[in-house]
Amino acid sequence: MKIKIATQVKSEWKNVVSGFTKELFVKLNTPFPPVVVKQFDGCIKGDKVVLELNFLFFKQKWVSHIVESAEDENGFSFIDVGVKLPFFLSRWRHHHIIEKREDGGATIIDDIEFSTGTLLTDLLFYPVLYGQFLYRKPIYKKIFSK
Repeated sequence: MKIKIATQVKSEWKNVVSGFTKELFVKLNTPFPPVVVKQFDGCIKGDKVVLELNFLFFKQKWVSHIVESAEDENGFSFIDVGVKLPFFLSRWRHHHIIEKREDGGATIIDDIEFSTGTLLTDLLFYPVLYGQFLYRKPIYKKIFSK
């Protein structure tokens, strides 16, 4: 399944790129499940992100590798791929895109492909995952408002 959400922000694209830090990542996480960032190397090819999701009665580890990153005069992008995923996911690919806009701002795009292993569970998890990424829009707008 695919999820694609675009958020326009007022900050210049290079400022947005420099703002993609561990601190931002922590702020972007929804209240449930609580997430502890165990490792955050960054957003460049070869970096690694390790999370611990707390589902109250059990915890799950999520490990993603940054497998691609690119920058040119129009923006920056990177792709993280899940190599160890929580129980409900069998595949994860998240393309993060930060595009320059003509008005001096930027557009942040979360372009996600995921699978739970079956179409039925994909359809059940789609609104949950969509909501978790929709949750990011006001946070992006607030943090990158200048």
